[in-house]
Amino acid sequence: MVRVSQLLHPQREAVAPRPAATILLLRDGDQGLEVLMTRRSASASFAPGAYVFPGGVIDAADAGSHALASRRPAQDGERLTQAIAAIRESFEELGVLFARHADGRWADAGDIAALQRHAPFAAQCRDRGLTLAAEEVFVLAHWITDRDLPRRFDVPFLVARMPGGQSPVADEAEQFEPVWVRPAEALARHEAGSFFMIFPTIRTLERLARFERVDAVLQACGEQPLWTSCPRAGLLKGAEARYMEHEMPFGELALVSPDGQMVHHLDWRSDQPVALLKNLMRLTAPNPGPMTGPGTNSYLVGDPTSGYIAIDPGPSDPEHIERLWRAAHGDIRLIVCTHSHPDHSPGARPLQARCATRPPILGLASRPTARAASEFAPDRELADGETITVEGAGGRHTLRAIHTPGHAANHLCLVLEEDGLLFSGDHVLNGSTTVVDPPDGDMSAYLESLDKLTQACAQHGIEFILPAHGYVLGFAPQAIAQLKAHRLKREARVIAAMQARPDGSMEDWVALAYDDVPQRMWPLAQRSLLAHVQRIEALGLV
Repeated sequence: MVRVSQLLHPQREAVAPRPAATILLLRDGDQGLEVLMTRRSASASFAPGAYVFPGGVIDAADAGSHALASRRPAQDGERLTQAIAAIRESFEELGVLFARHADGRWADAGDIAALQRHAPFAAQCRDRGLTLAAEEVFVLAHWITDRDLPRRFDVPFLVARMPGGQSPVADEAEQFEPVWVRPAEALARHEAGSFFMIFPTIRTLERLARFERVDAVLQACGEQPLWTSCPRAGLLKGAEARYMEHEMPFGELALVSPDGQMVHHLDWRSDQPVALLKNLMRLTAPNPGPMTGPGTNSYLVGDPTSGYIAIDPGPSDPEHIERLWRAAHGDIRLIVCTHSHPDHSPGARPLQARCATRPPILGLASRPTARAASEFAPDRELADGETITVEGAGGRHTLRAIHTPGHAANHLCLVLEEDGLLFSGDHVLNGSTTVVDPPDGDMSAYLESLDKLTQACAQHGIEFILPAHGYVLGFAPQAIAQLKAHRLKREARVIAAMQARPDGSMEDWVALAYDDVPQRMWPLAQRSLLAHVQRIEALGLV
């Protein structure tokens, strides 16, 4: 766990979310799946003027109306209450009555006309002999309003097929302009500026757009949500930007602003350091590209009282070296390179020369398998499990070395023990998988090193990964598990390619095993393909 003393922003308590329910009413249109949306009042206290799905806060009467609703065997009390709330809201806001008579007939126009929208809903249905059709309502998603907002809701997004023979009529108080729209069309109109929507609505429509028919949606849904999200917000190009848990900036926002303050700038820039914690800064080298993403991340660990450890000084770029030196106020005590590749280690000697104290350069020397451009010799090698420390009045900051060959034979990762942070070099990246390039790269060693990092996460309580390229990653154990699963899935595709074309070339196999990767990337993919083939042959898997 990150020490509270190292957080950049004061802790605060987020507003408690209120239970609510939202329903997506669906139908099959001439051009595919359509969803019913309405425009909220411009004076609404939440999302004014936005196009939304009907829904609202769950009230006590919803929980007390279970006897009036039909249910599925697996539909528990909480899910039933949510479905009843969504049914009530769809009637109050749009005049859609999700109910049946005792003989199974759907409610019709006469029933709708007989009920008052603002009178107690359940009691009116009971008096008319109607049963709420909650068994027709399924769970699609679960959204919890962002931590930075003053009004928050805990909302299941439910789905149901629109009852036949009914037409939506807005209440003209909270909701206006009901419209049936294809998800892709709504997204396009929002992008054009004519159909304003809020973040959860947009992300839900993006996923709904993958379905062609209502049946496909309902078959995919059940009692548990297809996804759950409590987004986080940051600033990008001067504007508010929100992200779900699987999106690349989410982990960084969770590290810098755990309580949801919208204060962190996500723009990549190489002209100044980015503070992530009081004892952690990132400086990104000006070397963006296909292999380096936004550039190589150099990190400074420490504080003005302890001095700093510089991790991965990057390429030998004079301006980047100068910025590292100035960010540390010239007080760099140690320099560590995660491995010897030319975008990581060449800056070590120039940075050392810039410091009056000539701090030692630590790491692992390049092995005989390394390419000429990746030759590296530290002043001292770090043993597996060895710790290095700087300390002062601001606290103690301890890095533990973990040898992780695979991407490179001399690769190591570093754990900041006091704060449960993993500096992963190129072994774990954000947004892409690293290249494993033989002979210095080895796929079996790479996978074994992932297992080693999983053990380190458990041992040191690691929640965040700081890669050499890309934003901070959150959910560290899950990220490593997903990366290993991806590698093994790719290995299975390589095996299938080798079996399909036993006399094929590497070019033949990459076209089959990496057909989901842009063809322009195949030359890079072929390096990792070779590592997979060598592992497969060594293990006798083909």
